Amino acid sequence: MSISTWHLRRAARVLHAGGILAYPTEAVFGLGCDPRNPLALKRLLQIKQRAWDKGLILVAADVAQLEPFVLPLPHDIQATVLASWPGPVTWLLPARSSVSPLLRGTHHTLAVRVSAHPVVKALCRAWGHPLVSTSANLSHQPPAKTRWQVQQRLGSQIDGIVPGHVGSADKPSEIRDALSGRVMRAG
Repeated sequence: MSISTWHLRRAARVLHAGGILAYPTEAVFGLGCDPRNPLALKRLLQIKQRAWDKGLILVAADVAQLEPFVLPLPHDIQATVLASWPGPVTWLLPARSSVSPLLRGTHHTLAVRVSAHPVVKALCRAWGHPLVSTSANLSHQPPAKTRWQVQQRLGSQIDGIVPGHVGSADKPSEIRDALSGRVMRAG
């Protein structure tokens, strides 16, 4: 599954302008924006009708893209996290103090994942940063699994839809707390 350079450039322009994109992930279409842009974060939460205090997930093409957002981990915990990436495991890692509460919610951790999905990886590389990744739906509604569903449910509220297909995962990614090892959401 590949995406054209034209689509990647267009998506990066939308993100640079503070826009909201829908894009395919491992299991569903995600909604994303620049995690460093408070106006984009507020707009994304408003579109989803989601409370800010829950926090959001960041997806990245590689670990280096996440370093500005999370604190260094002890070697043994870091090894466990890195062994699961790229892949469908989202980790709650200690957030840097500079991370917006709009991203981490009321938590001291931030949910992050290095994706194995080729479109997500290409998008993060073209954009040069991680993306917010929350399911493309209104809160408490089923997530969109196709571009058509995104268009029907959210089309007029977002700034672009990246073409592609969701991966073969049946459920959203598993979420684990890195420090405790506890599974917060089964995958």
